[in-house]
Amino acid sequence: MSSAPRPHPVRRPAGLPVLARLALAVTAVLTVLTGCSSTPGTAAPAAADSPAAAGSLAPGAAGAERPAVPTEVAIPSVGITGPLMELGLNADRTVEVPPAEKGMTAGWYVGGSVPGEVGPAVIIGHNDTRFGKAVFHDLGKITKGADITVTDSRGASARFTVTGTESVSKSSFPTEKVYGPTGERALRLVTCDGDFDAQGHPVNNLIVYATLA
Repeated sequence: MSSAPRPHPVRRPAGLPVLARLALAVTAVLTVLTGCSSTPGTAAPAAADSPAAAGSLAPGAAGAERPAVPTEVAIPSVGITGPLMELGLNADRTVEVPPAEKGMTAGWYVGGSVPGEVGPAVIIGHNDTRFGKAVFHDLGKITKGADITVTDSRGASARFTVTGTESVSKSSFPTEKVYGPTGERALRLVTCDGDFDAQGHPVNNLIVYATLA
């Protein structure tokens, strides 16, 4: 995916609950995109302020055990199965994407929810990279009602049902709809889509919406 306009950093108000902080961050970042790139290091602006998943344990805390994290995503109906890496924020406060050389690895954005927990869990993957087809190359074939399974580091699985898809221009990415607070146990998959611009970058993002089955 192509690089995108960068948002101004969003300051986290002290003492606010996680969902309230997320709502403020989404409101403050009015025009942002999410996606992948054929060039390592490029990324899309992040909607959430915190690079830590809600409810996660602080690293190094006495007696704390690292919570289970998603390690694989599978969509049998379109033949997609791939490992997951963790994605945080870049120095410019844009969300990371998997490096091009790991095109067959998708990434879970740790600033959102853990898949299966309340809130939006976001997984980002390349469609293609300079190395060829990538993990979400066939994501455009997915249909409403399809199953998506996310497996965590302890072997537990969360199964989601696709509720809809949309292809949107990167200039009008629905940030709040994708990253904003929700009472559902939601999953969003994001990749590139659409025609190519003069620089050879796809002009759209494909977003897949799903909820816990």
